[in-house]
Amino acid sequence: MKTKLEAQLPVIAAGLPSIVAGLPRNPAHLPRFAAHLPRLPADLPRLAATLLIIVAACGTQPGRGAGIADYDWPTYANDPGSSKYAALDQIDRNNVRRLQIAWSWDSPDNEFLKSHTEYAAGGFKSTPIKIADLLYISTPMGHVAAIDAATGEQKWVFDTRTWEHGRPANLGFNHRGVAYWKKGSKRRILMGTNNAFLWSLDADTGLPDKTFGTDGKVDLTVGLGRQIKRSFYSVVAAPVIVHDTVVLGAVVFDIPTFSLIPAKFTDSPPGHIRGFDVNTGEQKWIFHSIPQAGEKGNETWENDSWQYTGATNVWSLMSADPELGYVYLPFGAPNNDWYGGHRLGDNLFGNSLVCLDARTGKLVWYFQMIHHDLWDWDLPAAPNLVDITVDGRRIKAVAQVSKQGFIYVFDRVTGMPVWPIEERSVPQSDTPGERTSATQPFPAKPAPFEVQGISEDLLIDFTPELHAEALQIISQYRHGEIFTPPSIKGTIQLPNDGGGANWSGAAVDPQTSILYVPSSTGATLVQLVKADPGKTEHRYVRGGVGRLRGPQRLPLIKPPYSRISAINLNTGEYEWVVPNGEGKTLRKRIMDMGIPDPGPVGARGRTGPLVTKTLLFIGGYDGRPLLRALDKATGTTIHEVALPIRPLGAPMTYMVDGKQYISVSVGGGKTSKLVTLALP
Repeated sequence: MKTKLEAQLPVIAAGLPSIVAGLPRNPAHLPRFAAHLPRLPADLPRLAATLLIIVAACGTQPGRGAGIADYDWPTYANDPGSSKYAALDQIDRNNVRRLQIAWSWDSPDNEFLKSHTEYAAGGFKSTPIKIADLLYISTPMGHVAAIDAATGEQKWVFDTRTWEHGRPANLGFNHRGVAYWKKGSKRRILMGTNNAFLWSLDADTGLPDKTFGTDGKVDLTVGLGRQIKRSFYSVVAAPVIVHDTVVLGAVVFDIPTFSLIPAKFTDSPPGHIRGFDVNTGEQKWIFHSIPQAGEKGNETWENDSWQYTGATNVWSLMSADPELGYVYLPFGAPNNDWYGGHRLGDNLFGNSLVCLDARTGKLVWYFQMIHHDLWDWDLPAAPNLVDITVDGRRIKAVAQVSKQGFIYVFDRVTGMPVWPIEERSVPQSDTPGERTSATQPFPAKPAPFEVQGISEDLLIDFTPELHAEALQIISQYRHGEIFTPPSIKGTIQLPNDGGGANWSGAAVDPQTSILYVPSSTGATLVQLVKADPGKTEHRYVRGGVGRLRGPQRLPLIKPPYSRISAINLNTGEYEWVVPNGEGKTLRKRIMDMGIPDPGPVGARGRTGPLVTKTLLFIGGYDGRPLLRALDKATGTTIHEVALPIRPLGAPMTYMVDGKQYISVSVGGGKTSKLVTLALP
């Protein structure tokens, strides 16, 4: 004879799915689900409640099983491999038009800047992370905040007082995110700051971890092997945490600043990478991006230039493979960006993708994309880690986008290129004292995602007269194929130093191995001028000319001027390429000149991409601020969601209690907001 419990087990089994489907991650929300319990047998409420708590304690992610109600976004790009992908499908092509603002959060920077008018903050570029029921986000002025993911209510805010040390390096006050770490009951938010500190905050209270460094922070100007000027060294990217090691790069001044006269080679800090103990803040290791005496690559810095050259830093985001224990570092250029006569040689590890053992900092493998960079073509974004199948062979791959418009794909375990990368001869410099590399690497696949170099057939041709004017403009300067070096005459560089790809990077769908790359097309003029020896040790510096305009203030080359490319990494071939928006303002100006409608020309500006099970999202400005939803299979725009201010941060998505949200940072300065969208 069955016991009462045995008899009721089928009833319990039938009822559990409906409970689990609406189950919150936060046990504090369990009371709202008490209504489920009376539906179960009257003598089993204690058992049902126990089962409910057990399931809640396990934690869940949607896409890992049907009916999951909560989904975290635990790192800047959702996973250590920087996929920017979420296995969510509640928002799809059929209902995306119904998206509306669920809530918005005003950055504490807004009020701060009203009362501290001596400061100016840049754009709000931070992407929040989501853990359980909270979002965690950083701001340009150095605030860290925890926000209720469902309501936008601010739970706590901490001021790192970044602003106390004045304007930081390069772009000034800007920031892109924080990292989360948990072990046992210890939960921490880690953030590097614009004034060169690494903070560890209690995730529950926002208070500094007093056992970390000194009163919760580590001074990053200490431990680099040189004396560092704090205002020349800054952290804007979210750290990468692999097990118990925090890996950190930095923004540094990489051109003569003339804030110190004479500007010396040694003013620019070195971009060495360091690993810190996540519990104590102790520096565990350092990897010399500019190899020291006796280290691999030291000979590529001729005439002992390794002793004084700076930069060669990872200013952007990084990726990691926790299973392998490896971290993947996209390095930028050495200083001076445009003239390297004082640093002859290939300058390893400048412009290299470097794989390190995150536990020890030991070099695993590397590949240098540019030898002796003179174009400021930093590797600008975190590489994307994805498993691919090439000619029947399964490969743990890493794909790195670049400013110059190439995608470099490697086996992330061994560093071997998936497709051949050929060294080809390139144009040489005629600037006194300069010596360019005779060759540069060219990947066989995929084909470049951006226009490279200037030629007559690329010039604007809306009318014969405009084409003739464009020809006259380029005839004044040195121009030609990619890697044509800067010159005293002036060299037209395409892509410009902003890329191509930039820090917004790419996204990858792990189900299809398709990489989605937003990029911009624009030419710049790099004209070297002889420097005043009383002001700098550098022999030549870039002159004051920047973006090169075409005839009648139109672009110099044909559209589109921004695009999105979808590349199948299993084949190395393109699925589609589309202009990134209409470019409404420019398109109208062209037609107002009596020129036939050129069609979509691509809008200026872009955010990082976001990929879900159903759609591709990207923010931007096209006559109005918006978040664009595209069909992943074709690139067709399905809908443009209006936003109150121009978005600058990369969008992310998550679920709370069965509802999917999309959050994106918009505005800047005194108008910074986190805007969160959801279906009604």
